[in-house]
Amino acid sequence: MGDEWGDFPRGHADERDLFLDWLGYLRRAVIRKLDGLTDEQAAWTPEGALISLLGIVNHLTNVEWRWIGGAILGGAVERHEEEFTPGPELTVTAALAAYRDRAETTDAAVRRLSLDTPSSEGHGIDLRWVLIHLINETARHAGHADATRELLDGTTGE
Repeated sequence: MGDEWGDFPRGHADERDLFLDWLGYLRRAVIRKLDGLTDEQAAWTPEGALISLLGIVNHLTNVEWRWIGGAILGGAVERHEEEFTPGPELTVTAALAAYRDRAETTDAAVRRLSLDTPSSEGHGIDLRWVLIHLINETARHAGHADATRELLDGTTGE
């Protein structure tokens, strides 16, 4: 889907590939923040502030599900505040597997649909808009994950 682990996406003549490469790059940045962490470390938040790394991954999984599975493909989806604060039953392994599975489902839908596919949200929102929104949401939470990981154990960088 994109370049090697951590490589900055390059330009594409194909808009769809450009969107998917950026989304993949940002997903990998989030995933890397969980490298080497225990379930307890991944659930940590600094004095109750921010969202845990597990919460970030769980939220991003649900964001893709709501926008692609719901708004674009018409499935029944709901937002639950609990996605930000998953319980101890959500492990790093399970969260990452769910995120990767959702990424594959999102990417497959994006590859088979027109970027002009309208959203059930109306207001001129189409798949192109949804992809830009997913890139923005993932980028914001990738930065959030950087801060949480640095506060947790001092790890910085990509």
